[in-house]
Amino acid sequence: MSVSIVQYFGEQSSKCGYCTGTDCNKSHGMHAYRLDCTDYQELIDRGWRRCGNYCYKPQNDITCCPCYTIKCNAQEFKLSKSNKRILRRMNKFLRDGKCESSDGVPSKQGAKDGNGDDVDIEVNAAEPQPQLPDNKPSVIDIDRVETLFKTQAEVLKNEVQTPANAEQLIALPTNNKPVLDNSKAPPRKKAKQLRLERRLAKYGVLEQAQAKKVNEEKNLRDFLYSTCETDKHKLKIVMVAASDTQHTCADEVHALYRKYQILIHNDSPAGVTLAKMQRFLVKSPLKLGKTQDGPEMGYGSFHQQYWLDEKLIAVGVIDILPGSISSVYFFYDPDYSFLSLGTYGSLREIDLVQTIAESVPALKYYYMGFYIHNCPKMRYKGKLPASYLLCPETYVWMPLTDEIRDKLSAKKYQRINSDATAKDENEFLLQHLNDVKLLIDAQTSITYRQLLQLTGNSAGRDMIIEYGKLVGKVCAQRMLYVHMS
Repeated sequence: MSVSIVQYFGEQSSKCGYCTGTDCNKSHGMHAYRLDCTDYQELIDRGWRRCGNYCYKPQNDITCCPCYTIKCNAQEFKLSKSNKRILRRMNKFLRDGKCESSDGVPSKQGAKDGNGDDVDIEVNAAEPQPQLPDNKPSVIDIDRVETLFKTQAEVLKNEVQTPANAEQLIALPTNNKPVLDNSKAPPRKKAKQLRLERRLAKYGVLEQAQAKKVNEEKNLRDFLYSTCETDKHKLKIVMVAASDTQHTCADEVHALYRKYQILIHNDSPAGVTLAKMQRFLVKSPLKLGKTQDGPEMGYGSFHQQYWLDEKLIAVGVIDILPGSISSVYFFYDPDYSFLSLGTYGSLREIDLVQTIAESVPALKYYYMGFYIHNCPKMRYKGKLPASYLLCPETYVWMPLTDEIRDKLSAKKYQRINSDATAKDENEFLLQHLNDVKLLIDAQTSITYRQLLQLTGNSAGRDMIIEYGKLVGKVCAQRMLYVHMS
């Protein structure tokens, strides 16, 4: 485990990206110099979300558009009619090269079918990038601070090993050929299924069982891995570490980002710079690393690049954490909107969660960011089956039901958890203040109790208490709070 270092900024006000109101978006903000993946998992389970190195937590009770953290249990996920339609369209396009519907008209997102069902609901349409505050973080020598805390006892206790070549953990070859090509991977069989097939084969009924399976309902994996050598188009997904700027900041990636931001979000061309893309989507406080019982690619921030033949058509920015994959951002080529790439990318990310969960059972959730009920264009996230909302007061996950939707329609801020006796089990109380870890002079760490004993100065006490309540007792006593005099 690496040490997490944060600098809390307090309350922030900015323009809202959902209702376009001015100075009505209220949140708490902090700069993360370094975040251990376990700590960030704790933070997003308390309503925090990162954009680059900036972390923010909406003040849902007073902000204009309350943002509720939403997640999906990938193990319980079931495909909807809309999902299947999108997957069939993608497979047909890859197989035949056709991008038109049966009546010869290019597909339109948001259309309705004969039953009034949504045809294409963009499940991974990117949220507006938050307006970052003017607060400038202090200059911290991260490597020096980490060295101070890498004692032999911590190494033995946590048994965490970070490869020396972490930035080269997953990278593209120089010819831009994908290193992770799962487009032709056969469906994986679980041990239970293999045992059943052996028993069936023993009694000579395997062929009958396989014939019956053809008529069974297809699952996500059946759709995603149905391509073959004769397909006219090849879709390959490349995963690279976010820190591998040779590939995350390649000309193709930046050009795609510019095109998406300008055409989809109407950004000014002058403002869509490489530096801005790096700030939001490449820089990450999460340190890339592996554990013996973790996923093969390790934990940290990654980019999933979608290559259609030799052309980059989409990029998904994700964080792989101990209990989840968190979708940070997704951008794509608007010329391929007929493929509903936002939804398709989300289904691919759910499949990645399911795949990792086979070897890391604890990693079974897919985090979609925020659910904003009073913003109609952001309600699409709630249409994923097996979705849960985080209660902003008790930090308990509640199934997203029609009853909760009705409550949010009646009043935009809700406690979510209807149990009046429920409370935050990770609540930070005044009795925990003395154990908050502070980073002094960018190189010395002491607790708040030690600070008072040494200086007798309680300046900043209220800010530290506010910070502790927001991040919870566990993180407040584990992360380093930058406290510069």
